[in-house]
Amino acid sequence: MDPAWLVPVAIAFGFLLGAGSVAAVVAAHRRGQRAVSVVSPTIPAGADEVIDSLESAGIVLDASNNVLTASPRAVSFGLVWNHALVHPELIALVDRVRRDGEAVSDELVLPRGRFGEAGLRLAVRVAPLGTRFILLLADDRTEAHRLEEVRRDFVANVSHELKTPIGAVGLLAEALESAAEEPDEVKRFATRLTIEADRLARITQDLIELSRLQAGDALRDAGVVAVDDVVAQAVDRNRVAAEKHGIALVVGKRSRAEVFGDEALLVTALDNLVANAIQFSPDDARVGIGVTRDDGAVEIAVTDQGVGIPEAERDRVFERFFRVDSARSRNTGGTGLGLSIVKHIVNNHGGDVRVWSQHGRGSTFTIRLPEAVRTADGAPALAPAGTGAGS
Repeated sequence: MDPAWLVPVAIAFGFLLGAGSVAAVVAAHRRGQRAVSVVSPTIPAGADEVIDSLESAGIVLDASNNVLTASPRAVSFGLVWNHALVHPELIALVDRVRRDGEAVSDELVLPRGRFGEAGLRLAVRVAPLGTRFILLLADDRTEAHRLEEVRRDFVANVSHELKTPIGAVGLLAEALESAAEEPDEVKRFATRLTIEADRLARITQDLIELSRLQAGDALRDAGVVAVDDVVAQAVDRNRVAAEKHGIALVVGKRSRAEVFGDEALLVTALDNLVANAIQFSPDDARVGIGVTRDDGAVEIAVTDQGVGIPEAERDRVFERFFRVDSARSRNTGGTGLGLSIVKHIVNNHGGDVRVWSQHGRGSTFTIRLPEAVRTADGAPALAPAGTGAGS
């Protein structure tokens, strides 16, 4: 909410306050989504309606900092409990306004409720209403702040990821020119040049793929897909890399499960998970790929015996360019976009992807998709609404 909104809000409350003191309506007889009030002879009739009309979380306090009325959003944010403000930071702002008689604005990061660990980033504005009341408005900026951080990280990471291979290509081109009379050196530099060019091409292709997956027509070639075929193709793509490190790819029994979607995209998603499992597993380990069906859902799990993911980083593994082990990923040619691509593909298919991990013991990534079922005449049909991962 723009600070200018304080003016009409204050005028509205000023009109109500100037109309005289009328007993407020008891909160119990109001609808569940109406403002929460306290019986008081000082609150004018209509105050709750003004609070209800605001998009912000709204709170009115008396001279003793008792909450006289609060919007449902203020309660859901955990700003109010037992007719009092929960957070000392808010109380300090209210006291400052009461002391100075002037409106103030601030941005605060507050826990959500008395026991919550999740933080809220709020744009808070506090203003006097007459001589006895204080109006507090709070807008949730948590998601906007998170998206801004993602945007900044994305730009910074893209710049960094592209700078490395582009710089290497330039240096190798110079080295090739200076080594023109040395065939062995030319061959060595040319090999490195090819590797860096391939890496640059992979980053570019992954960025293009992510952009396409965010478009509305991402599933252009959707149809009924045999999950066992998806598993077989993903395993075949990674068999050479696995054999190079002595890693056994163990596939569970055939599931005969079917899902509705784009086969090529689903193979790409599972290919990325299997490749990650190989990349972060020690030599001579095992990577398991299994498919199960459960109540209208198909689950594809990829389990490795690798280094695992620290608990603090598990929520971030699907972010673009995020790496648990940056040095190892770059040395093996990873772009840091694979798991983000997996998440977008699965989401576009009405499913979700989850991770279980124990640091030092390994990880399991599980794709969950709605199962495609067959009608009585054998025609394909999606699982009924309300079942499976897509509900």
